[in-house]
Order: sequence, then structure tokens, then C-alpha cells
Amino acid sequence: MQPQDVAQRHTPTPTAADGSVVDVEQAEAALVEHYPRLVRLGYLVLPPAMGRSRRVLTAHALVQRALPRGRTSASVIPSQSTGRDGDPGYAFVRLRVVRTALEAGLPLRRRAWPKRSQLPPLLPQVWGLRLFPRSGGADELALDQRLATLSGPARAAYVLRGLEKLPDADVRRVLTAAKVTDPDAALAEANGVPAQHALLDSPEFDPCSLQARPTDLMRRRQHTKAAIAAAAAIAVCGALVALPGGGWGPDGAAAPEYAQNPAAEAALDPGRLARVAPTAWKSSARTDFSVWPARGALAKDTALLRRALAVWARPGASVRVSATPGTQTGGPAGPPQLLYAGEVDNAHVVILYDGLRIARYAEPKDGTEGAALDLARVDGAAGPEASALVLGRADGNVRYLTAPWVTKAAERDLRKPSGGAMDLDLTDGVTAPLASPVQQPDACTSWNVLQLTDASGTHLSTDLGELVPAHLTTGRPGATKSAGAETLATWAPFACSLAAQRAGGVRSVNAWAYADQALPEKAGTADWVCTRAETWRGEGTAVLAQFHTPGGRYGAVAAKATDVAACGPRDPHVLAGVLWKSEAGSWYLLAAGSEDTASIRTSGGVTASAQGRVLAARAERGAQATLSGTLGDGSRVAALR
Repeated sequence: MQPQDVAQRHTPTPTAADGSVVDVEQAEAALVEHYPRLVRLGYLVLPPAMGRSRRVLTAHALVQRALPRGRTSASVIPSQSTGRDGDPGYAFVRLRVVRTALEAGLPLRRRAWPKRSQLPPLLPQVWGLRLFPRSGGADELALDQRLATLSGPARAAYVLRGLEKLPDADVRRVLTAAKVTDPDAALAEANGVPAQHALLDSPEFDPCSLQARPTDLMRRRQHTKAAIAAAAAIAVCGALVALPGGGWGPDGAAAPEYAQNPAAEAALDPGRLARVAPTAWKSSARTDFSVWPARGALAKDTALLRRALAVWARPGASVRVSATPGTQTGGPAGPPQLLYAGEVDNAHVVILYDGLRIARYAEPKDGTEGAALDLARVDGAAGPEASALVLGRADGNVRYLTAPWVTKAAERDLRKPSGGAMDLDLTDGVTAPLASPVQQPDACTSWNVLQLTDASGTHLSTDLGELVPAHLTTGRPGATKSAGAETLATWAPFACSLAAQRAGGVRSVNAWAYADQALPEKAGTADWVCTRAETWRGEGTAVLAQFHTPGGRYGAVAAKATDVAACGPRDPHVLAGVLWKSEAGSWYLLAAGSEDTASIRTSGGVTASAQGRVLAARAERGAQATLSGTLGDGSRVAALR
């Protein structure tokens, strides 16, 4: 490496006591003549934390940038004799190297531009190689480690003493000119390192006699590939930006196009939408959304369908987008299936299906401002789970689009099993509006559900604030059945607990009456019910063990858990306990397990045991106890918590 003429903005320096002046030629001559010593000086003063390779390049960069722009005052050394062989040009360049080397070790500050010396050097650079001085002996290594413990000013003081042979008075003046705030403290700190000045001339600290090694080849290859890929992406994006516009018409609230390729364009072509024949479901073995016909008065409105497809692929900033947990929000991979396009209340609504998701696009009748896109995951839906979709909500009511095999729709209150059902008109599969439980006030006085009838019987579904209503079932895990009129009594006290599952991506909720228990003091018989909410994504399953006393309006949650196997087909067992207060004011710990529970034991605040599936023991108010149970085969069952 050779020094280069690199101009730098001149920072004024104090006038020397002897009034000497240094011009560019004089400084350059000193720099060229003493270049190896100046680079060694910069290398030693730079912070070792930089690493040997970066210190080498930075030391060369600092020296090469040390030239003044023109004539300038000499350094603050009182006499020229302190320069290299009495050369004021050398004294000036040396001061610039020390000052910038100290600046390079300063930490970066917020709200302040970094100094040039604090940044990696632009020049010199060596691509693909790491350069560092030759290794010295144990003494050199020990000295380097000791110097690393010093502050920058103390390290500079030590080097000026040992390498430049300056007396302490001149070292103090050089540090002061280099803007060191406390030169005396720097000299005192440097006294803590033994004076091994001869070692400073060793090859260990010579940045001009270097070894070369390759950089990390694997990482370099990865970075090269990433750079090529980034350059290709920029080129493609630039070409796409330059393409002229076109298509089938206005995109409404969709964002600007960002790509044009055959697959993406096919997915946005209204003419390629899949449409199923109205009678296809009658001969198909499938009972899912894939056999739903296209319905609605606007099913042939190409402009509306185009806007719905475009917004699904590229929702603009003004579009309100929602998706159930675990649902991907990207556009369809190919032309989706049209299920519905028509007017619902005061909006135009389009329902699409891509085999995994339902997409609902809605826009006001008088424009596209305020358009909305809702997405829901429905993979694996069949039968009752694929029997209804939410078309719209307004004024606390909800409308559904039902499957073509649904013959009758009705509304009923899950809280009132004996209240009967109120028939709902069906028009081309669209129900009349019914009250939505998710839009009612916080006081849960009723819970209206949708009752659908088809060839297999009646099924209940509830609106939980999503596109697909949750299917309600009852029975032991692994042998559940759709909740019907005959099982409403099981659900009635626990209907309001469904509010906890709103907007959770719930696929179905099962209620299992796993035990009943005679209460102490002849207070009647209590029911134990476990409700389990399954999700479309698999995770996020919510389990509640609930306790209902005779005459109580609502069940009480005794225990709850998320993502557990209990109360499900993989582990059809459950054990839970609750503190109960009798009318006489006595407190009891009550516990119950599923039918195959052989014994229950409690420890901690309440110590008791019982054979069989129920336990009742005296307790204090607020007592904390740990429950455990044993099944008939001897295996253990833990309490739900």
C-alpha cells in the first residue's frame, strides 16, 4: 500500500509558539518519508476492540487523510526539535493521526452525526482478504493485552512516550492539542503499564508488514448470492413499474398492481371463476363448500366480481381486512369458486371459496369507499360445519347463506330449551335476519342460535363474530353428535360461556355432561359439564369445566385450560373441583371426574380422599387444594386448571 493524496477539511489548530507554518508539500514529504511509523502510531492508538484487520485498514486511512488542504499553522509543539528530526511537517501530521485515532475510539452518540474516523474506512479496501500484522512473541501479546485495558488517551500517552520518545511535558502538549480533556490523568493511567518501549517496534505492531488470509468463504458466497438476488429483484420491479396499465376494468378499492403473470392474472379474471351447477350437490358424495352453487342476483356482474377478486389479491389502504386466527391473507393461487354475489342490506356482497378459505367482499351500494374483506379458514369442513356462512350483520342482526341441502332454517334461544324455534324465511338460500348473540349487550339474558334442518336431522350453529358459525355438539368425546332439540337442556346453563370464544377461529364447541353430584346438606344435585372449543387451525383449543347447581341460571367456570388433550377424543377424561358455599354458610370442596374415575384425592389446604368419581370435603373459605385422580386402570389423571 502507498499513501494517497486524500484531501480533508482543515480543522484550525492553535498557532505554534515559534510561529512556524506548514504547507501541503511539507506535510506530504513528512508523511511519505515517515509513513510506516505514522501508520504504526495510528495502529497502536486505535482501540483493539476493532479487531486487527480493521485496525490495519483504519490506521492506513487515518494517515492518508492527515494532509492539510493548504498552508496551516504548525502543531502546538513549542519547538521544532520535538518533531521527527526537527520537522514541523511531521509534528503536524503526527498530531492529526493521534487526534483522529482517538476520535475513532469514541462511542457513537444519538442525535449527533458520527465523525468520519468513527466509521469503517472507505479507502483503502481489500476485497476477499483479511490483512493483519505478523504475530509476535509472548511479550508482545502480553503488552497488546495490557494496552487494550487502557483508555484511548492513556494508550496514546504510552505510545508517544515509547515510540516517539517524547518527554512527558511534550506528551501532555500533544494530548492537549488532540483535544484530550485531562492529559495528566492519561499519563497517570499509562504509568500502570510496564515501560516495554522496545516492543513497540516489533512486527506485532507493524501495519505495513502484513499477512493475508481469505474472509469467511461460506458467508461470502451467501452474501454474493443474496446480492445477486436483490439486484435481480430490483431489475424486475423496475421493469414492472415501466409496464403500461391494462386489464378488465377499474379495480375499485384494490391497491395498484405489482405483478403480471399468467397464474396471478387468471386468479383475477371474473370469467374464470368456478361455478358449480345448482344440482351438483345432489349427486356428489361430498357435503362441503365445493358443491355449493353460485347464487345471488349479481352473480353475473363482472365489474363487481372483478373488484372483489382484485381486493382479495391486493387490498388497498382503505380496505378493512380481517381474518380468523391462523388464516392466510394472501390472494388465491388460482381462480376461486363463486358462492354468492348479491345485495345484502345496504351493501354489495361477494362470497368466494378457494378450497381452503372463504373470502367475503363487501362494498357500499354507492361506491367502493369503506370496502371490507373478511377471510376465514375452512379446510376440512363438511356436513353441519359447511352448512352456513355469514352474509352480513346490521342493526344487531345477522343474515346467513345456507347450503343447498338445507331445507329449513329457524332461530331459537339456547338459554330457553323449552321456548321452541321461530322459523326463518329462506330465499335462494339466504335467511331472514336473526338476532346475533355477539352483538347483544354484556348482560347475557339470551343466546340466539341458528337451527338448520336437512336430510340428516337438525343442527345448531352459533355466531361467534366470524364468517363461519361454530357448530354446537354434545356427548362424550369421540362419540359426539350435533346438538338438537333433545340436547338443549345440556347447553342451556352454559350458553353464555360461548362469549369467551368470540373471534377465536372456533370450528365447533362440544358440551359433555360428565358427572352429577349430590350436594352436601341435601341441597340437591349439581351438574358437571365440560365444554371444549376446537379451532380450524388445530391449536388454541379452549376447555372449560363448569359447575351448575340446581335452580342456578348460569353455570360457574370451575377450571379452564388451553391446548390440552383433556375432555377431547385423545383424552376423554376430566377432573375438576370448586369451592361451594351451602345455604347454611358452610364451605365445601367439591370435585368430580369422568365416569372412569376410580378415586379422587386432595392435598394442600384441604386433605381428603374418596372412592369413586365425586368428592365432597369440608373446607375453609379461600382454601387452596391440589386435586389428583386415579382411573380404573390405575393410571393417574390430573385436575384441569
